[in-house]
Amino acid sequence: MDNSPIGVFDSGVGGLSVFSQLIKLLPNENYLYFADTLNLPYGNKSGEELIEITKNIFNFFESKNVKAVVMACNTTSALTYDFLKSRYKFKIYPTVQNVSKQIALQNYKRIGVFATNGTVNSHAYRNQIKKYSQNTEVFEIACPNWVSIAENQLQNTQESISDVKYHLDKMLEYKPDKIILGCTHYPYLMSILSKFTDSEMFIDPAKIFAKEIYSDLLNNELLAEEKNHEPIFYVSSNPQHFIKTSKLFYDVQYAEEINQLDLVCTKKV
Repeated sequence: MDNSPIGVFDSGVGGLSVFSQLIKLLPNENYLYFADTLNLPYGNKSGEELIEITKNIFNFFESKNVKAVVMACNTTSALTYDFLKSRYKFKIYPTVQNVSKQIALQNYKRIGVFATNGTVNSHAYRNQIKKYSQNTEVFEIACPNWVSIAENQLQNTQESISDVKYHLDKMLEYKPDKIILGCTHYPYLMSILSKFTDSEMFIDPAKIFAKEIYSDLLNNELLAEEKNHEPIFYVSSNPQHFIKTSKLFYDVQYAEEINQLDLVCTKKV
């Protein structure tokens, strides 16, 4: 047993879709959630930028003595995990790598992926799925506006609906068996997506990811014996906006704002 906390991070509220699944499966764990709202969105940043950002967040979690960090962000999983995976002693759970294996094992013939520019350009989902299922065709489409739509709760505007439908129409031309919502913000847009095609078409990676984390913690005897505190939420800017926008995924009551100077590296990487 290990009562040390689990760190979870994303650029904003999207990672709460993963967090909400984790807390259902693992209610006794102690959680620290970090929303890097100052650097939102991650999808248009370079790999080098994201490595520096993620290092700072990892070092912050390290200073909190976490036993694991959940990369509840597809873009950082795609672009930073390989660099950082062996540089820390705690367990690291990247979204893309964990989810892709389980989806590949379902033997779908044609998989679509909606994701950020960074994730699509890395071809992380395609490469990871093909590790386990060579015959699966993977079609990746970047949706650069969708994070902003979710973060700013603009899903009911005509401009947002048109943007979502445009990308969905492009994807449906490939005739996918399933479509992965390859950014944790994207499930927020199911109310639009389900207007134009069956909601069963879409895979929300959060549930798959949470089950993988649960299994690994169990197998490594890292589950907590008891909860010592309620989840603690940190943001790098604008806590009130984060609290307001969070309500779709989890009812956040308070978030502590951390100045970027507080995210100083505590160890050299």
